[in-house]
Amino acid sequence: MKLATIADKEQFESEMPWEDRRPAATIHQLLNRAKEKFGEGNALSFQLLSDPNSKAETLNWNELHAKATQAANLFRSLGVGENDVVALLLPNSTETAIAILGAEIAGIACPINPLIDPKQIARILQVSNAKVLVTLKPFPKTNLAQVASEAVGMCEGLDHILEIDLRRHLAPPKSWIIPLVRPKAPSYGSRSVEDFCAALERQNSDRLDFADNDSDRIAAMFHTGGTTGAPKLAQHRHTGMIYNSLVGQIVGLGTGDIVVCPLPMFHVFAAYPLLMSAISGGIHLVLPTPAGYRGEGVFDNFWKLIERWKATFIVVVPTAAAALMQRPVDADISTLKKAFSGSAAMPLDLFRRFEGVAGIEILEGYGLTEATCLVSVNPLHGERRVGSAGLPAPYTHIRILECSTDGSVIRECSAGETGEICVSSPGVSPGSVYTDPAKNEGLFADGKWLRTGDLGFVDDDGYLWITGRAKDVIIRGGQNVDPGLIEEALAEHNGVAFVGAIGQPDARLGEVPCVYLELVAGSSTTVNELQEFAATKIKDRLAVPSHIEILEELPKTAVGKVFKPDLRVRAIGRVLTARLAEEDLKASIDGVVDDPDKGLTALVSIMDPSCRDRVVEVLGEYSVQWKLAES
Repeated sequence: MKLATIADKEQFESEMPWEDRRPAATIHQLLNRAKEKFGEGNALSFQLLSDPNSKAETLNWNELHAKATQAANLFRSLGVGENDVVALLLPNSTETAIAILGAEIAGIACPINPLIDPKQIARILQVSNAKVLVTLKPFPKTNLAQVASEAVGMCEGLDHILEIDLRRHLAPPKSWIIPLVRPKAPSYGSRSVEDFCAALERQNSDRLDFADNDSDRIAAMFHTGGTTGAPKLAQHRHTGMIYNSLVGQIVGLGTGDIVVCPLPMFHVFAAYPLLMSAISGGIHLVLPTPAGYRGEGVFDNFWKLIERWKATFIVVVPTAAAALMQRPVDADISTLKKAFSGSAAMPLDLFRRFEGVAGIEILEGYGLTEATCLVSVNPLHGERRVGSAGLPAPYTHIRILECSTDGSVIRECSAGETGEICVSSPGVSPGSVYTDPAKNEGLFADGKWLRTGDLGFVDDDGYLWITGRAKDVIIRGGQNVDPGLIEEALAEHNGVAFVGAIGQPDARLGEVPCVYLELVAGSSTTVNELQEFAATKIKDRLAVPSHIEILEELPKTAVGKVFKPDLRVRAIGRVLTARLAEEDLKASIDGVVDDPDKGLTALVSIMDPSCRDRVVEVLGEYSVQWKLAES
């Protein structure tokens, strides 16, 4: 497949519909195909430690097929049917990939970010109605087993716990020490607890013990949105998951390629475009350490890991690229062909520095959980437009629309005009994206086009450009302010690594622009310098930030996006606290929580009952939800 232009895409689509082109109908069929075509070829590697000389495990396609088949049979033996959920609270490992594939074959996989709060994990377990949980056995330097126990203790209906012991990925003498330093086993109450690998070995590996339903059923659900409040679970069907295997063909991945993936398997980027492309194309996928880029020593050893595995492709996100640029290329990385980036827009200066140092081009793309990830990517064989999200993938169609709340189309934007990005593709399931029907209301334009919530435009040649999030738009006194323009301006400062612009509460204007920044290592840039820089660079005076604050590190998602809900929490607390102090009121803001019904809500304590009416009056000046902490 050589897609260089929109005309090539249209020609490719005209040859046959997606239903006739897709390589398989189910995940197990895709694995069967990989076993037959690639057999003894390397499929999946994992190393627990970041040292390039440390022990590593590699499975070939025959072995991965066998293990995934065993996992599917295991889940069925525990009562998991097609409509039952297997939750996976795990970092990366060989077993994580096996468990995800097995769960998708037997029932519905629900990977959960192990870094979120136990209460939120419990909510996801409850909302998904999980029947089985796969998590870690207690292990040094991680409290995940304890977090899992706490979350499970808040749930009902979870029947079985399967534990993965990372000890087997260590070589002696370190493996000998683990029993001596292993944390205490947590309690899961009356639920059955079993070792995952031991349980696998009791299952058939050469065949499924049940019929593989080839209907296009839901086989996974990924949580999306914030880390607090009511979880949103996006549902994924087999066809959408397998559709992502096209990414490999589009960007030139094929048999013999080796991709180092330090992104978490609980995120769709790793679980679909990378893993599905690997299965479809016989590509060797390498997972360095359970925590990927966040793993101890990974950044320091990254280039050596590339040399060890002779990687041909890598995956970078802006945060990782910035960290790597602070370290020398101290290994032979001549095997590298390209890098992928798709979690967030990479600042242009960082983009150019990375390409110059690594000596490879970055192919940027775009996807989202609600669309089973894949939407667009810059073409390998065509023009790469730096800063764009590339061309729509085959069988994906994009419209830029202005919509009403209920999804009615007000108008379609012309080429180059910014509006909401709306998508139709094999990865989009109209009407059934979220498990909660209420969250699907107004989600589709004209009943077909998924409203992504992202703002952008399509240029005359069909390239997609993303300019921001619809919900991130700052409304200052009724005037829309694009936070992207603020972020782009301040990112030009050579002392700035990352920028997050949001709207902070304002009693008179509703919102005013506010900026949080993370500086590059060693920078001594001050807030005053940044304020002067902003005033010079930002031409729209309404967009000049009213507040600039430097943080040691901006909050980020697992794949490197600035996590703006945390910045909003910080801004709301700061503004309301300052206002109460200004009035000398005996009251405090005890926190800001994401209320399932109200959204971000300030918790207020009143120490002097006589000032209650004034506190209510002062807080009423702001369009911010609040409630008394004791209520």
